[in-house]
Amino acid sequence: MKRKYKRVLLKLSGEALVEAGQQGLDLVMAGKIAAEVIAAKRLGVELAIVVGGGNIIRGCRASDAGLDRSMADYMGMLGTVINALALQGCLERKGVVTRVQSAISMQRVAEPYIKRRAQRHLEKGRVVIFAGGTGNPYFSTDTAAVLRALEIGAEVLLKATKVDGVYDGDPVRVKKARLYKTVSYHEVLAKKLKVMDATAIALAEEQNLPITVFNMFKRGNIRRVVAGQRIGTLIKGVSDE
Repeated sequence: MKRKYKRVLLKLSGEALVEAGQQGLDLVMAGKIAAEVIAAKRLGVELAIVVGGGNIIRGCRASDAGLDRSMADYMGMLGTVINALALQGCLERKGVVTRVQSAISMQRVAEPYIKRRAQRHLEKGRVVIFAGGTGNPYFSTDTAAVLRALEIGAEVLLKATKVDGVYDGDPVRVKKARLYKTVSYHEVLAKKLKVMDATAIALAEEQNLPITVFNMFKRGNIRRVVAGQRIGTLIKGVSDE
């Protein structure tokens, strides 16, 4: 299997690091994700990761519960740093040199986010994990993923989810929900397909950044996507359907 892309950005949700339906951090699950990342990295791809923090706390939910929205979002950013450090530990335990860069100052545990430094790490074959979202409240880690992908010059954003791709309905609730092979940015926004938030999709559309949405819980899928196999859903400028 050969790689299709030279440089990619992988967006992982915080839920990837815990058993389904659970909260907190499961290092066994983190180790499994690390193994999948390593298998993809062996194809020779330059790989960066943005990780969410929903397994620890979601800013929007904390805000709904009565916390100030900015404070709640900063709490969520701290959750992403915890997840990034856990993933770094699992990767380095398996011999993969990894750097964590945070959008909020965490000098004891992570580098500050610096675009050129991140690019240099990638050129040297290191995995770079971006934590802290964009560093600003009111923006999701999906938006952070699109932003970082554009900044580092990634050819594609790989959005890892718990389902097989983008559907025209919730596949858990709608048995006949149809899986899109390709879908346009405009369709995602117009039909309010709940794959990424609107800000992230709009930014990707503006800069024509392709997004592949796939099931991260199927073993080998990260490697398959990096190799260019058609799995999941491709979000791009014009749909083939």
